[in-house]
Amino acid sequence: MSTAHRRAPARPRAPRAGRRYPAVALAAAAAIALGLIGTHATAPAGSGTGTAVRRIEQDPPPPLFPDAELRDWTTRLDGQRRAADALYARWRAGHGTARDDPAFVRWAAEQVPGPPPAAGRAAGLAQVRGLARTRTDAGRTAAAWLTAHGERDIWRLYLEDQRELMPRAEGEAARARLDAALDLAGTINDRLAGHYRRHRPAVLDPALRPDRTAAATAGCACAYPAAPAALSSAAVAVLSALAPRRAAEYRWMQAQVVHARLYTADHLRDDLLAGALLGTLVGDYIRAAQPRATSRA
Repeated sequence: MSTAHRRAPARPRAPRAGRRYPAVALAAAAAIALGLIGTHATAPAGSGTGTAVRRIEQDPPPPLFPDAELRDWTTRLDGQRRAADALYARWRAGHGTARDDPAFVRWAAEQVPGPPPAAGRAAGLAQVRGLARTRTDAGRTAAAWLTAHGERDIWRLYLEDQRELMPRAEGEAARARLDAALDLAGTINDRLAGHYRRHRPAVLDPALRPDRTAAATAGCACAYPAAPAALSSAAVAVLSALAPRRAAEYRWMQAQVVHARLYTADHLRDDLLAGALLGTLVGDYIRAAQPRATSRA
């Protein structure tokens, strides 16, 4: 397995006036291991970012998957990104950039293709079975950590890194955009998953996860689209707009998160690609959208 960081730690930055940045040694070590930040800035108490910090402080990252295991994902996720960008251009041409979440939710759900037929699912299950035969202890550890933190925590740490270089108001707006993208991607994904009701690979073939009990694998029939792919892809779209030079780094982490869910037999490849299409579409919408008008009291 490779080490988790992709770039040298950022040079320590002095905190801005008016914001508190107490040193949290373990959280800083975790962030440096991820390649996220050089010195860690603690978010205000009660914020989603603060919760993410605490969780990763208590569970630092292990070495993650080597790049060789991610190459196929990189190509496929790039394809979904291009497809989503083209779809969003059509939405924007007809609706502009004003937020209209109810209309967008309906429209975005219609853009995600349905799950493949039985033959396609069988081929996907065969792929997961083949991957299961190559699992290692290091791979299981990496996948478990990415499963625990890949939907929200990692992306909130990335955002906190960016916020250190922004004026306060701009940083708060960026946090609101990220949270909006994560929440909206989750909402649409849940709606589609509840409609299609596709079981996870480990439910279809319990031998893929003998470590799980029957009750744990029964769960919800909610594999398609894959929520981890949807949320991580939405985050990548928003964060890449804030820091375009770091887009490749964010996409690398996205591939890590997505691969982990194939590795653990939680999703088939088609589940994950559908989630990536949806998430990127949501991220494009949120990063371009103008704030919704609010009525005054």
